[in-house]
Amino acid sequence: MPDVMSDSRLVGVGVGPGDPELVTVKGVNALRASDVVVVPVMAAPDGKDGGERGRAEATVLHYVPQEKVVRVVFALNERTDQGRREAAWDAAGERVAGLLREHGTVAFATIGDPNVYSTFTYLAQTVVELVPGTAIETVPGITAMQDLAARSGAVLTEGTEPLTLVPVTAGSAVLKDALAGPGTVVAYKFGRQAAEVAEALRETGRIGDAVWGSALGLAEESIRPAAELDGEPLPYLSTLIAPARREGGRGGKL
Repeated sequence: MPDVMSDSRLVGVGVGPGDPELVTVKGVNALRASDVVVVPVMAAPDGKDGGERGRAEATVLHYVPQEKVVRVVFALNERTDQGRREAAWDAAGERVAGLLREHGTVAFATIGDPNVYSTFTYLAQTVVELVPGTAIETVPGITAMQDLAARSGAVLTEGTEPLTLVPVTAGSAVLKDALAGPGTVVAYKFGRQAAEVAEALRETGRIGDAVWGSALGLAEESIRPAAELDGEPLPYLSTLIAPARREGGRGGKL
């Protein structure tokens, strides 16, 4: 049964793409000020905690003690069975709602930013239904595209150039349409469709300056020119930047 009213606070905290040094001061303060820090855990085939430490949890543990962290299973990798996915979301929402009733202020750590393709969005919707009156807050985080741009030297935008962000889970056709347009295109979650992405880049003449990266800021980090894509699958959370076509020299897009 949902609560009638609540003084609870659920705070989505962006903890960046993996490098613990890229968590903002505000983010660290929010994690430390919360009574509990929830981290998402990928479900095993049986729907339970598979035991693997995710990127968000690894980052959080640089700033708060283990005993403050609560692992909650989410159907992060369920894309085919809607019923199983919905059941997992309901269970996760109930778990976090219970923590809010007990503790009052709960932080949810999410890689990147809580308002950019984040698990937090769905969790917040569920929790508000279960615990009406819960205040929902977010602390922005550095995104993978910003980190990849910094590490690779790729400039995301100049002057009046648009920036298009595409999750390749929507299909490579969506990416191809974006690449055919103006401005810089960023692709998220393209690792499993690396071959189709490379083909789209070549067909649109955008592969020359494009760069991809994965595990940014971690020991297994990889940053490579997109021209070296050979069709082999890459890590799921790989990020691609295809910079805008730039002519006219400095300030040509002003």
